[in-house]
Amino acid sequence: MKAKVIKSTGSWYICESEEGQIRARIKGKFRIQDLNTTNPLAVGDVVFLKKEEGLETYMIHEIEDRKNYIIRRSPRNPHKNHIIASNLDQLFLVGTMSMPRTSTGFMDRMLMIAEMHHIPATLIINKRDIYKDKDFERFDLIKKTYENIGYGVELISAHNEEDVERLNGLLKDKTTLFAGHSGVGKSTIINQLIPDLDLQTKELSSYTHKGKHTTTYSEMHLLPVGGYIVDTPGIKELAAVDIEPEEVSHYFTEMKDLLSDCKFNNCLHREEPKCAVRQAYMDDLLADSRYGSYLKILEEVSSIDYWKR
Repeated sequence: MKAKVIKSTGSWYICESEEGQIRARIKGKFRIQDLNTTNPLAVGDVVFLKKEEGLETYMIHEIEDRKNYIIRRSPRNPHKNHIIASNLDQLFLVGTMSMPRTSTGFMDRMLMIAEMHHIPATLIINKRDIYKDKDFERFDLIKKTYENIGYGVELISAHNEEDVERLNGLLKDKTTLFAGHSGVGKSTIINQLIPDLDLQTKELSSYTHKGKHTTTYSEMHLLPVGGYIVDTPGIKELAAVDIEPEEVSHYFTEMKDLLSDCKFNNCLHREEPKCAVRQAYMDDLLADSRYGSYLKILEEVSSIDYWKR
């Protein structure tokens, strides 16, 4: 029986099939994978089920090849990776200008990981109903920066019907991963898009003004307009997986077309002579924040500690 994994709770998986939702276990052979992951299966995986002999329970015995996935370093085991979700049509990076503040560094890391796996991404900036002038000024800068390099940017309030309908148009008939820090309003947005769902939400910490985790496991939800949303636990830190230093610039969209003009094929775009990327930055053709993010990620993946993990 063919099915799709819609929720992972550790040793058990909830799968959606033509017969409805089925709770299934995994065969031991899936626990060893080339990706060295903490989770052998991920939400979005297409699997094949068999009923265990003499029992009413099902076993997952095969997995279809994934068309893509989003993967990161495991937050609990730095020597392993964690697949967040697979078989995605797009990623919605949900952020906020304040309460809590989403940094451009985090945005750039998430966008780079999406580029690595050929997943189109859109920035969804939530909570416009609470912003002050300085927040709108920061949003205008972010909108200009990311739209100039090809990303969609949407400013919304989860409590505004027109904004929710605009999102429905972007989500229709697609499988979309919602990712972002805790507290940016992912669950609130999803509750508006799927009114019968009633996901748990919490107020921000009054001390740190940061979000509290409400989503424990990744889970896929069917949209009334067609398509699926993959809801994920809030991401505090994000590190790319298995990327060489000279590859980092290939996943910054504004740098890709410049790479062939650099003097050296292995140019890292720091202090090398006749570097087209560095020259574009000096000519104000690359945003300060984006080039700064590139250098930070480059420093991380160039470190000995990165490759010892």
